[in-house]
Amino acid sequence: MCIDDIIETDCTNHDLNPEIPAYVSQKMPSEEQMYKLAELFKLFGDSTRVRILCALCEKDLCVCQIADTLSMTQSAISHQLKILKQGYLVKSHREGKSIIYSLADDHVRTIINQGIDHVNE
Repeated sequence: MCIDDIIETDCTNHDLNPEIPAYVSQKMPSEEQMYKLAELFKLFGDSTRVRILCALCEKDLCVCQIADTLSMTQSAISHQLKILKQGYLVKSHREGKSIIYSLADDHVRTIINQGIDHVNE
């Protein structure tokens, strides 16, 4: 173990700059933004939803195609798509009789790709 691995819990032995906590607090997101961010990350807390998002990173798909791709029922996929739509991660449009699902925007793709990069490190 090296000295950098030790987490210091007693700040009384340090000569701390009192401006640092104020600076950090000022730079942090608002409480509302942090709440929304936590809610966003909750959506990624279900592996089925992550699998759906990964599939949609590759191609816009209908429920049947997603269900076939993930070897799941259409009902299970529809339930998760509803949650993803409510969280603004997925959008849909009609093509004839089919509803096609896609990622809501490129931010979703970036989050997925960054997450994959992170777990692969």
